[in-house]
Amino acid sequence: MSVAQPNSQSTQDRSRGFGRVGIWSMELRFGDPALAADAARQVEALGYGAIWVPGGVGGDVLGDIERLLHATQKIKFATGILNIYRQDAAYVAAWWNAKPAEIHERTLLGIGVSHASLIGTEYRKPLGAMKDYLDALDRAGVPAERRCLAALGPKMLELARGRSAGAHPYLVTPEHTAQARAILGPDAFLAPELGVVLETDPAKARALARTAVEPYLVMPNYANNWRRLGFSDPEITGAVDRLIDSLFAWGSAEQIAARVQQFHAAGADHVCLQVLHPGSATMTPPLAQYRALADVLTL
Repeated sequence: MSVAQPNSQSTQDRSRGFGRVGIWSMELRFGDPALAADAARQVEALGYGAIWVPGGVGGDVLGDIERLLHATQKIKFATGILNIYRQDAAYVAAWWNAKPAEIHERTLLGIGVSHASLIGTEYRKPLGAMKDYLDALDRAGVPAERRCLAALGPKMLELARGRSAGAHPYLVTPEHTAQARAILGPDAFLAPELGVVLETDPAKARALARTAVEPYLVMPNYANNWRRLGFSDPEITGAVDRLIDSLFAWGSAEQIAARVQQFHAAGADHVCLQVLHPGSATMTPPLAQYRALADVLTL
């Protein structure tokens, strides 16, 4: 059962060759390198348009992406995200400018401002810090169309519209996607992340989702965004079912495909699926889940 594809040609044009659905994966970055390379090849063979690699914490994310680029043939890669406090603009620009055109064509630099609780006293007001970082990339010749911003609030979305290809929001809802599209305008790239759990038992599915969202509940960037979406402080701190069911898709593959379609209908060009599963702690790529979803999604 495939979800119907919109007829909008502009949606296809905005996708930048990323297709309608990609995979956002901790496992393909932090897991065993040989297994990750093989998994990336399988994700490519299944027809997903892109692989998003987290870079908020830990080491040389661009080196990890380069390894996966060389293990595959055509699939696109994006950082989700480059942490501006952990990968400075000079390092990113040097990496970018040293790479050939074929790497540029397959790579999108997702960039984010991280969180004060992770950075400490170095942390600055997000909008000003991001502007300074983008200025440095501009001076070094990194093209705006090869980057996007981890934008949640209206001001960061406006910055994404003017200074990048678009936005890569994390832990959001279709309602947020509609609001982001209105701010970004009709032409910008919009690629929200969506956590998914292939589990039809509500208690088991929500338990996995709660484990995933727990570190973010105390981070102001996310809490403020959920408040804008109508969630109360008790709902956020308690990770109530309403919040979980809004931020995550769970159930059968067909039910998850229907949720993906809601994001597309709200204005997303590309939806990045983060598959949550019991083996996440071992960094084992969930290939069976990737296959099950590929069977029902319009990629």
